[in-house]
Amino acid sequence: MQSIQVSLGQRSYPIYIGLPEATELALAIRKHLSDASKVVLVADKNVVPIAMKLRESIAFGSAQTVVIEVPSGETSKSVRQLETLWQQMAYLKVDRKALVVAVGGGVVGDLAGFLAASWNRGIRLVQIPTTLLSMVDSSVGGKTGINLPQAKNVIGAFWQPHLVWIDLQSLESLPEREYRSGLAEVVKYGVIMDHAFFAWLESSIEAILGRDPQALEFLVKRCCELKAQVVSADEHETTGLRAILNYGHTFGHAIEALAKYGTFLHGEAVSIGMTMAGRLAVKLNRWSDEDYHRQTRLLSAYGLPIDFPAQTSRISAQEMLQAMQLDKKTAHGNLQLILPSRIGHVETVAGVAQQAIMDSIAG
Repeated sequence: MQSIQVSLGQRSYPIYIGLPEATELALAIRKHLSDASKVVLVADKNVVPIAMKLRESIAFGSAQTVVIEVPSGETSKSVRQLETLWQQMAYLKVDRKALVVAVGGGVVGDLAGFLAASWNRGIRLVQIPTTLLSMVDSSVGGKTGINLPQAKNVIGAFWQPHLVWIDLQSLESLPEREYRSGLAEVVKYGVIMDHAFFAWLESSIEAILGRDPQALEFLVKRCCELKAQVVSADEHETTGLRAILNYGHTFGHAIEALAKYGTFLHGEAVSIGMTMAGRLAVKLNRWSDEDYHRQTRLLSAYGLPIDFPAQTSRISAQEMLQAMQLDKKTAHGNLQLILPSRIGHVETVAGVAQQAIMDSIAG
């Protein structure tokens, strides 16, 4: 297993990436978290078999190890589901020495992460992402939270894990739509931070879509390196640097909410959102047509949507704008948008005219 360090002083933690032997996770947990009183694995319904194997492999000493199943899908990131988990934690008498292990995609990572952050004012957390999207993005950085019906991720906390364990074997059985959804976040890293990585993504389409193990290991490692670099420099979004990771997300989160959670996978909504943000940057003469078309060609090559499909065309630009104004980066009613200036670099832009935003949504 290769490892990357997220440098946050006393709260620093490793990200392990690779194709581990069966005993390696248990050894890593014992190395970092040997005093756990209980181990609570919170698992997406679709990966419960993986969680049960993990339960057997990491059981140690007198620590009780249990698996709690949550329904699949974005609707699980809700107050109701969180309350159910709190009740189960109370029934299990989970104390402050316990460990929460999130097993699944971004939904479970966010939900279980907020569970760990809120239970007894914070207990330890391990992230074990099983989808490409959660491996390259949501499992790293400590953002946790749940949704309200009208807005995504508005309730939450920064709560860093003690370690992130990325077993690339999980990707072998990942459904094709879920896999391609994760590639939107991968393309995002190229656009916002790394021109050379973007060019590699352009030249490696066949290998990536074919889930070539070497290509995947490089892809996941590079995304985690870039995310760790940003998080280490701006953990709580106080300097504005971390906001660049939200490229396409202000548009994308509004799409998810308006289309009803679950209609789009997160990466699909982000792909459409990146297209809208890129189109806006071109309209504002901040980005070239050539770079914009490179982005749309790459997203399309990975089978990602770049516009609303027919069944969601009823969403108006005005509705989108209203939903976007609930975004966490809005200040004094003004949207703070992440827009590209070249492939490999983006900037935070405020004061964009509402009509220009609506025009970019409408196409």
